[in-house]
Amino acid sequence: MTARTPLFTPVLIVGCVIIMVSFSIRASFGVFQIPIAEEFAWARAEFSMAIAIQNLAWGIGQPIFGAIAEKIGDRRSIVIGAFVYAAGLVLSAWSTTPFEHQMYAWLVGFGVVGTGFGVILAVVGRASSDENRSMSLAITAAAGSVGQIFGPPVAEGLLSSMPWQSVFLIFAVAIMAILLTLPMMRVPVLASKHQLEESLGQVLVKAFRDPSYTLIFLGFFSCGYQVAFITAHFPAFVTELCGPILPGGMLDNMGISTTSALGAVAISLIGLANIAGTLAAGWAGKRYSKKYILAGIYVGRTIVAALFIIFPITPESVILFSIAMGSLWLATVPLTSGLVAHIYGLRYMGTLYGIIFLSHQLGSFLGVWLGGRLYDVYGDYTLVWWIGVGVGAFSAIIHLPIRERPLAQTAPA
Repeated sequence: MTARTPLFTPVLIVGCVIIMVSFSIRASFGVFQIPIAEEFAWARAEFSMAIAIQNLAWGIGQPIFGAIAEKIGDRRSIVIGAFVYAAGLVLSAWSTTPFEHQMYAWLVGFGVVGTGFGVILAVVGRASSDENRSMSLAITAAAGSVGQIFGPPVAEGLLSSMPWQSVFLIFAVAIMAILLTLPMMRVPVLASKHQLEESLGQVLVKAFRDPSYTLIFLGFFSCGYQVAFITAHFPAFVTELCGPILPGGMLDNMGISTTSALGAVAISLIGLANIAGTLAAGWAGKRYSKKYILAGIYVGRTIVAALFIIFPITPESVILFSIAMGSLWLATVPLTSGLVAHIYGLRYMGTLYGIIFLSHQLGSFLGVWLGGRLYDVYGDYTLVWWIGVGVGAFSAIIHLPIRERPLAQTAPA
């Protein structure tokens, strides 16, 4: 009889630490918009483009780092990612032109890949037992949200006492420090004999020929679009369209007296709610069909976003929207990665999920860029918001035909 694998293993703990540090740095880049723009007298769009490029690099690099991890080992892939991440931060600290920041954003984006979801989720997935895998992936994804909550305030606090260049250098040291945890990351081989005998090329061909893989790829696009658009543009959206905060009201008594402050708080609320939502998704993914839960999450996002834009935007509706959308925020990540592992196996999960994640980041790039572009054209975010509602509904529908069985069971005899 096989002994039960505990949920909290050294691999899971180390994976959470790496994700938290990596995502805390990545999530803080918006804090540097004003200091960098003011120092060099740049238009706001210049550094925004660097952030958009970083998201694109994150997507392009995901399958590359997944393949690297499966060829030379997970820990070596993480080492490469940390060095590339640190190099991008150091070079950015010495940059004085928009072009330099945008070029080095590629390095930062690739560094996020090597220390982020694709590689770490694959490691945690392979190290988890079947009964714990869904929750292990959810805990790891939730750790990313913890980093997103703490990263921007830490960056803001450091900026109050030192120039932004020094903060970038401190972040470079922090990302290198995660390498000290790698000796604890020893992953047992839990793939089947058949999976171990298959080559990466064989598995990719089988996945590309499987309609379900295409459906998962297309479905993940809207997640990236919605998450990136809201992260980049929601504070400005709230600042411009939200009704006034009443003096002496609950929010005013909490120190939130302006709509700009409310916009920043809204992003934090999304992050906090996401922790609970992601863990709940991991719990549900162990017990129920992942594809139906994913479809339900996208339906929920569609309804929440549509109701928010239809009704008058008030401070109260902003708070309610942030909590509701936050509970659905990254709940898709453990379910999507778990679906890939369930259907296509553990051996090449990193590469297969990495390709799926490319769709997510293409959506992220489009959400950030289109939000700014359509705002410049129309003077508001209404059209780009409704596009987000539409792609959310599309994702809900497209998950339904997925065949949620291991590929070997669906293949003809």
